[in-house]
Amino acid sequence: MAKFLDTTGVSDNLTKIIKNANDRLILISPYLKISDRLKDLIQDKNIFKIDIRIIYGKNELNPDQINWLKSMNYVKTSFCKNLHAKCYLNEKEALITSMNLHEFSQQNNEEMGIYVSKNDDGELYDEINHEAQRLIRNSDEIIVSVQKVIKSDINSNKSKGFCIRCKAQIKLNPDAPYCNECYKIWNEYKNEEYIEKYCMICGKNNDSTFLKPVCKECYKDNKKLFK
Repeated sequence: MAKFLDTTGVSDNLTKIIKNANDRLILISPYLKISDRLKDLIQDKNIFKIDIRIIYGKNELNPDQINWLKSMNYVKTSFCKNLHAKCYLNEKEALITSMNLHEFSQQNNEEMGIYVSKNDDGELYDEINHEAQRLIRNSDEIIVSVQKVIKSDINSNKSKGFCIRCKAQIKLNPDAPYCNECYKIWNEYKNEEYIEKYCMICGKNNDSTFLKPVCKECYKDNKKLFK
């Protein structure tokens, strides 16, 4: 039988679902801003090589979140457009709730939720699990890359770069080698090895890609950018 939960119950059972995951863990939430307490629990599951899927719907990741996700070898992230659901489940229990994963929701908001055990209500659990799997299938898996910080000792005349597709002038950042318009087009397919036209640093003709946006000469002269 499903169980109604108040704010405290939702928070406690979310913790319980993560702790009890022995095979897989699915976390569905629009905002990928995970509290430090939940990060610690997820990290523990990552150590034990549990299959963890995080589906989110708002592309507002800061560098700290990105770098943390990159360090989790067994966490896969997927972006689902228009996602508003909050649902958390492991192989034997599920939680549908209004609560997000970030700390503000858990400490400040008035939340509600429904807890379902597979042993007590297998049919309802299966319906929740099937919907979660559908969202996974319909979402785009995101390969998270570590955010690099450009060193402060870069020469001021090297603070500007070029879009590797159209050669428009942009901020020099190896993690963002496209102008806004070209990025929108590239982002539809996200082919990191697609060959473009220009070196991001010097602007000369070059077989640049998202992963290798500069020519050999510029790479030799600006290795600090890629550390």
